[in-house]
Amino acid sequence: MAESAPAPTPAARLPRRRVSRSEAAADRLREGQTEALGQRAVELARFYAGKVETVPKVPVRSLHDFSLWYTPGIAEVSRAIHRDPDLAFELTGRWNTVAIVTDGSRVLGLGDIGPRAALPVMEGKALLFKFLGGVDAVPLPVQVGSPDAFLSAVESIAPAFGGVNLEDIASPKCFGILEELSQRLEIPVWHDDQLGTAAATVAGLVNALTVTGRDVREIRTVLLGAGAANLATARLLLALGQSPERLSLVDQHGILDAERDDVDELSIRHPWKYRLALKTNGGGRTGGLAEAVAGADVIVAASTPVPGTLRPEHVRAMAPQGIVFALANPVPEIWPEVARAAGAAVVATGRSDFPNQVNNSLVFPAVFRGVLDARARAMPDEIVLAAARELARGAERKGLSPHHILPTMEEAEVFPHVAAAVASQAVALGIARRRHSHDEFLERARQLMARPARLVRALARARLTEPMPRAPAKPRRFRA
Repeated sequence: MAESAPAPTPAARLPRRRVSRSEAAADRLREGQTEALGQRAVELARFYAGKVETVPKVPVRSLHDFSLWYTPGIAEVSRAIHRDPDLAFELTGRWNTVAIVTDGSRVLGLGDIGPRAALPVMEGKALLFKFLGGVDAVPLPVQVGSPDAFLSAVESIAPAFGGVNLEDIASPKCFGILEELSQRLEIPVWHDDQLGTAAATVAGLVNALTVTGRDVREIRTVLLGAGAANLATARLLLALGQSPERLSLVDQHGILDAERDDVDELSIRHPWKYRLALKTNGGGRTGGLAEAVAGADVIVAASTPVPGTLRPEHVRAMAPQGIVFALANPVPEIWPEVARAAGAAVVATGRSDFPNQVNNSLVFPAVFRGVLDARARAMPDEIVLAAARELARGAERKGLSPHHILPTMEEAEVFPHVAAAVASQAVALGIARRRHSHDEFLERARQLMARPARLVRALARARLTEPMPRAPAKPRRFRA
C-alpha cells in the first residue's frame, strides 16, 4: 500500500470546487462501506484471535520421533550448519521464512500508532505472504527508540530468516534503514511501502503508456507526494528511461527543484529528496501542483487520502488522454469517475473495488518467492524492475485496455512467472546461492504458491478452521 505524503499547501491548489449533492451522497456511501468493513474486521479478529498459526510440517508418530526432531539427533544438524552456515537454507526452514518488521511509526493511513497496534496489520501481511506466495512470514513489531536500535534489532534476528520485509516505517528514516540493512545483511531486504508500491506502479504505467501510445523516454510525469512510494517510483522510472528534465515531484511545499528555498535543509534532513531535487530540478518547473500538471502526460498521486487533493481542473490541464494514478488509501485523491469525466484515458487507484488496482500485494509475495527460491543475497533495483516488467507482461498476455493495465489478484497464473523472473534475475546478477534455469524456477514457484490454497481448503473440510460467522461473532470456543 502506498505510504501517503502530505498534500500540496493551499497556495498550490486551485480554488475549491463545489461538491454536488450526488457526489456528496456517493462519498457518504463509500465512507459507510469502509466503516462497515472495519467493524466486521474487529468482530472477526475477536472470533479468530489472530490470522496465522504455526503448524508442524513433519510427522510425529511416537516419542521416538522427538529424538530426531529435537535432542539428541538435532545436534548433528547444528554441527553441520556450524561447519557451513549456508546449510541453514537446506536443513532448516530458513529457506522459506521472512521477518515482517515494523516500529509502527507509519501504519497505513493511521500514522504513528506504535508496534502493538501495528501487529494486526503485520499478521495480515503474514497471511498474504503465505496464501499468495507460499512464504512463511513472522510478524515482528519492535519497540525501539531510534533508527540505530531498529537496525540492531533486525541484524540480531537475521540468522533465522531468508529475507526481511520492512513495513510501515515513517519517512525519511525508512530510506536510511533500508539502505543500511541492505549493506549489513546477506539476505534480501525489502521495504514494501517503497519497493512494492513502486514496482506495481511502474508495471501499471508501462502498460498505460502502451494503451495510450506513449514512450517512457518522451513523457512528462508528475509525482504528487514525495513519501516512500513516490521517491522509489521516481528512481525506477529514471532507470527505465524517464527523462529527469521531464519529471516533477510535488510535496507539501510545491515542486521539488534545486533552487527551492529549503533545498539546503533537505540535504541534511532528507538527503533522498535532496538528490532528486538536484537530478530532476523540478522537471524545469517551479511553483505548485497547478504548474507541474500543465501539459503532463502522467500524474502519480501517493499523497493525502482526501478526494479533491487532485481535482478535475488539474486533469483537464494535462495533455490529451492523460494517465492518472490516484493511489492514496482508503480513499483516492480523486475518484476514478471524476478523473475520467475530466478527460483521463487511464485511471488507477489503490482500491480493489475499482479497475486497475495498484497494490503491493501484486508484487511482494511473488518477489519473495523468487528471491527465496534463488537463495538470493540481496535485493537490488534490477530485481524490482524484473518483477515490474513481468507483472506488466502478465496483464498484456490477457489483453490490455484502459480498464486492464495490471493483473488482478484473481489472475493467479501470473505470479509464478513473476517469481521465476525474479529468481532468474538474481542468478544473472550473481547474487543467487542456488542456480536453476528459468523453467525450473517457474515450476518450483507454481508448486509452492499453489500449496497454501490446498491447505486452507483441507483445513476447512476437516473443520480445523472455523467457518466464518455470518452474524456478529462471540469469542470462539477452542477445540481440544
